[in-house]
Amino acid sequence: MLDKKLFLIYDKQCPLCDNYCQMVRIRESIGSLELIDARKDSAHLKQITNQGLDIDQGMVLIMNGQLYYGSKAVHVLALVGSRSGLFNRINYWVFSSEMAASALYPVLRFGRNLLLKLLGKTKINNLHRAGNNKF
Repeated sequence: MLDKKLFLIYDKQCPLCDNYCQMVRIRESIGSLELIDARKDSAHLKQITNQGLDIDQGMVLIMNGQLYYGSKAVHVLALVGSRSGLFNRINYWVFSSEMAASALYPVLRFGRNLLLKLLGKTKINNLHRAGNNKF
């Protein structure tokens, strides 16, 4: 039997990321979505770090034990997402195409990084790279 809980690990201190994650809904038939703040230590963040994924460069969706990173995470979220509400319909329309998600995600990440720099936030730096604390 497949696990019916999905985990979305993202930077809660980013207002854009937080609003997106709070608004995205998945279909009940898929399961439930648990939001996890990447700035807090968790087993999921350790798993992401062990896979060599830089959480500062992309959110991670864990579904049925598989990790989806960055553009693939928003693409899969769009596919399993609810179509109720304007936001979720737009999310599906934009990100249900893997090509569109791959093209748009770097632009969104740039906007996120710029916003966090303007807000004076530090990077999560889960990979513990020297000198990689500021945007």
